[in-house]
Amino acid sequence: MTSAPDTIVLIHGLWMTPLAWEHWAARYEERGFTVLTPGYPGIEAGEAGLAALRQDASAIARVGVREVLDHLTEVIEELDAPPIIMGHSFGGTFAQLLVGAGLGAAGVSIDGAAVKGVNAMPFSELRSVLPVLKDPANAHRAVSLTAEQFHYAFTNTLDEDASRRAYDRYAAPTPARILFQGGLAAVTPHATTTFDFADGDRAPLLFVSGGSDHILPPAVQRQNYEKNAKHSTAVTAHTVFAGRDHFTCGEPGWEAVADFALDWALDPRAGVLDATTDATH
Repeated sequence: MTSAPDTIVLIHGLWMTPLAWEHWAARYEERGFTVLTPGYPGIEAGEAGLAALRQDASAIARVGVREVLDHLTEVIEELDAPPIIMGHSFGGTFAQLLVGAGLGAAGVSIDGAAVKGVNAMPFSELRSVLPVLKDPANAHRAVSLTAEQFHYAFTNTLDEDASRRAYDRYAAPTPARILFQGGLAAVTPHATTTFDFADGDRAPLLFVSGGSDHILPPAVQRQNYEKNAKHSTAVTAHTVFAGRDHFTCGEPGWEAVADFALDWALDPRAGVLDATTDATH
């Protein structure tokens, strides 16, 4: 009998660093798990890593999806047993792609960005990413969000003061190349975000949505879920936490999301989700 995973890998999203997982990592460690929070190449952990990145982001300017995936693959392959892989935002995309590559005992994509083949683009998502995508030169730059842009895209359910505290604590420049690669995947042959929706051998995969998320609304994860559930016999699920924004790793009430994600990952075949469940397979 296969033993339950004892390691969790948490993957941050764009405009964030591993520091974004500080609360989740501590909560999971209290439950006895080993928790890894690898940064993208050029992004170090902790407050010092964030400060260094804010001062000079040149090291990440040309980092793309493939570079991040290769780095994360190395981290996971060094482990003694497959871990639970969770990711937030584009980190959720990485979690899905890593599960698709045969890594991980279970995957959880929280407010995840689209892989190739998921074309939902709600207006609020377009508005959130347009400041970056409107300038093609940004594809070779590390780009930051202003406090106002962060409030709309990440923390729209919080008041201005709470949003500013989150921005000051966590917001970082991000390699915009990743955003361009994700956004142009539909017209890119062999795109780095290509995923096999028909893979029946992959590990179980859960999509978690925030019902009030602006930058990646539930429609994106729902379409991703539906394509997986239609074509694959592997365990796939989707649930929506009503009223939550994109800052689900730190927004008040994050504990409920963290506990739900881990409990599901430990027993995905139980098929038990909460009342906001969209569907399960």
